Amino acid sequence: MGGGLRVLRAGPGATIQDDGRHGYLRYGVTPAGPMDWVAFRTANVALGNNDRAAAIEVPVAGIEAICDGAPLAVAFAGGAFVWRHDGERLPIAARLLLQPGEVLAARAGDSGAFAYLAVEGGFETPATMGSRATHMRSAMGGIEGRMLRAGDVLPAASTRRLGGASYEAIIDAPWLTPALDPFRVVLGPQDDYFAAETLREFFAGTFTLTPAADRMAYRLDGPDIAHAGGYDIVSDGTALGAIQIAGDKNPLILMADRQPTGGYPKLGHVARADIGRLAQMRPGETCCFRAASVAEARAALFAREDEIATTVARLVPLRRALTSEKLFEANLIGGVVDPLGGE
Repeated sequence: MGGGLRVLRAGPGATIQDDGRHGYLRYGVTPAGPMDWVAFRTANVALGNNDRAAAIEVPVAGIEAICDGAPLAVAFAGGAFVWRHDGERLPIAARLLLQPGEVLAARAGDSGAFAYLAVEGGFETPATMGSRATHMRSAMGGIEGRMLRAGDVLPAASTRRLGGASYEAIIDAPWLTPALDPFRVVLGPQDDYFAAETLREFFAGTFTLTPAADRMAYRLDGPDIAHAGGYDIVSDGTALGAIQIAGDKNPLILMADRQPTGGYPKLGHVARADIGRLAQMRPGETCCFRAASVAEARAALFAREDEIATTVARLVPLRRALTSEKLFEANLIGGVVDPLGGE
C-alpha cells in the first residue's frame, strides 16, 4: 500500500503547489505556483526532489495531517512556523520520517506568511496542463482546484522504508532568515510614466503591507506615487513581482496568482531573488525598495540558486528532546527479572 498524508485540519489558504503552470500565459492561464519559491525549493531539495515536485503551501492558519499507509519522508521550510510531530515541538525547518498514524501539525509562529510541506517524490494529485499547482480563481489544479480541507487524501509519489533515526535532520538554511534589506527593483517597462522626482520618492519611502494582500497581489500603503502622464496603458503582459501603480497612487505588487495582462503602468519589478522574502510579509509590516540593474538582479538570483543547492550539505542531525514523559515511556532496561516473579 502506498503512503501519503490525510488532512485532519486545514486553515483557509492551504493548497497544493508545484513550480507553476508555465507556457500558457498567452492563452490567459495564470502560472500559480508557490508564493515563496525559495522556501518551496529548499524543502524539496532536502528530500532530493526535483524543482517541480508538488508540496503543500501552508498559510498562517496552519494545517494538521496524519501519515497514512506507509512510512513517509517529509520536509518543511518557510516562515518561522510552529511545527509539532505527535505534539513534540520541532525546528522551523526540518526533514523527518513519519510512521503510519503519526500526526504533523503546523501553525503560525513569530514571523512569516507561508511554509511548505514536501514529501519524497512530491504529491501525486491530478495534473492539469502539465502542473499540479492550485489556482482557485479558475478552479484548476490541486484537489479540484480548491483549498485543502479535512478528509483530503494526498498520495505521495514514493515512500521510504528505511530506518529513520539518521535520516531526521534540521534544515540549516540561513537564506530563509528574514532580512531587513530593501527589496531590489529593476525599473521598467513603464517607468517613464513617472517623474524622476517621483521615482526618488518611491525609493526613499517606507511602505506598509495592507490587509488587501493575497496570492494575486500585495497592496502597499505609503507615499503617493503620482503619475506624470496618466495611469491607463494598453494592457500588456505581466510578470511576477511587477509593481503596478493604479489611480490610487499606491503600489500593487503582482504575485503568484497574478492576472496574465494588466492596464496600469508598471514602475518596475521586484528582483526574483527577493520575491520569497516579500511573500513572507504579513499585513502591517513595513518595507522599502532600492533600484537595481538587470545584471545585479541576475547575479542575486544565481547566488540564491547556489545557496539552495547546498541544502543537503547543510543538514544537521535532529536530536529529539529527552523529556521525563519519554523516559517513562521508554524501555531503558530489558530482561531484568522482577523479584516478585514478573519481568
